[in-house]
Amino acid sequence: MITARFLEEEGIPFGFEISGHAGHAEFGNDIVCASVSSAAYLTANGITDVILCEAEASVDEQGRMRLILEDRENAIAVEMIRSLIFHLENLAKDYPKNLKVFFDTEV
Repeated sequence: MITARFLEEEGIPFGFEISGHAGHAEFGNDIVCASVSSAAYLTANGITDVILCEAEASVDEQGRMRLILEDRENAIAVEMIRSLIFHLENLAKDYPKNLKVFFDTEV
């Protein structure tokens, strides 16, 4: 199962951590994994490389992606994270055995 943990403070998202494997299909054919990965990379790259918002972004050897905004006042970056939340929550409704979305306040 993929877990998507969104970090927020007073209802405002400031980061996320996505890890795990969907297990919906064989490697290379898993539409849940592809959907989550594509959306997460679009969000992270948009924040760091398009709108040039300072953020701590990383992907480790296990494929866990993490992004923490350094500029939590950047409204565009916050809305991009909200868009990712919206997308993944809807995907989780369709694939509840493969994706879990939750919220946390602790980095």
